[in-house]
Amino acid sequence: MTSTGPQTYPGASKAAWYQDNFGGDSMEVNVVCLHTTEGSTLPDYNGGSVAPNLTAVPDFGAKKLKWYQHFDIDTSSRALVNLRGGVETNTNNVCQVELVGTCDPATHAKWTSAGRAHIFWPEAPDWALKQLADFLWWMNQNHNVPLVAAKTWLPYPQSGNADSSARMTFAQWNAFKGVCGHMHVPENTHGDPGNIQIDSLMALAGRQEPAPQEDPDMLPTTLTEIQADGPSLKAGEWTMLKMAEDSAILQGACQYTVACYVQITGMPGTRVTGRFQDLTMATNRPSADLPQDGGTIGVDSILNAVFTRPGDLASGEQLKLEVMADSDAKVTYRLVRGLVWRA
Repeated sequence: MTSTGPQTYPGASKAAWYQDNFGGDSMEVNVVCLHTTEGSTLPDYNGGSVAPNLTAVPDFGAKKLKWYQHFDIDTSSRALVNLRGGVETNTNNVCQVELVGTCDPATHAKWTSAGRAHIFWPEAPDWALKQLADFLWWMNQNHNVPLVAAKTWLPYPQSGNADSSARMTFAQWNAFKGVCGHMHVPENTHGDPGNIQIDSLMALAGRQEPAPQEDPDMLPTTLTEIQADGPSLKAGEWTMLKMAEDSAILQGACQYTVACYVQITGMPGTRVTGRFQDLTMATNRPSADLPQDGGTIGVDSILNAVFTRPGDLASGEQLKLEVMADSDAKVTYRLVRGLVWRA
């Protein structure tokens, strides 16, 4: 099966990559299943034999989730129990995500008493919930995973019963598309991620493409910009990409969500990053957004990087994109797609 859409989440590290050792089945993902690791560091997953597609590790100092990718998005991973007979689990079009932390109140109390830094996912901090929502939005935009959650999210340990009210039947599992937890998957007895703040999480994911609250009838316009050929990139230097007449993707005032697809050719193994700039024409003020890791140029000397951003611009502001490679490279194609709400 030929996979569609980008197979690596932007910025995810492949330092713990297991697909080369364990392969996996090709799928077209339509489900995201959330787990919690019940630990506070990146697990070794028994050498990858029980690994998910991705793991989100909290960096408390930076208030961010560091993403590790173990399998491609559309390749089956190994974190679910799959019994003989019954239904398929790992291979049933599901992308699995482990959230480092705990959903167990008893573990949370013990770690808190011991001063051990961790996320108790039923009470996750806003920054962690927002970045998890960013991932769900990206899966919706790039892999058509519906922003629809399973109905019942029980607290742990009630969620861990094989016959709990949250556990899906075989038929429900086969028909489900959207966001669920380990607690929902048949043939499994785990109860993670417990009563994670699913309503807030789904609201944050859905608001990546909001119509402004003060004018609910305002409809978005579609943004499409295509530019063939592009600038050469000098190693270690940021280069602004021309996306329209004056290199701006958008000019304010507006709210927006955009995805920029950039094809770059160069030496295999070259790392590429990108950063958006929210520039005021009068002051040339850059945004404070952290650079996004676009990935590494592959053995075929081509990288198709994706950079995404939701936000808003005031009157007189412009949104631009810069990229940087750690070796000389060349931009050969770029495409911008998005939705724009203007007053």
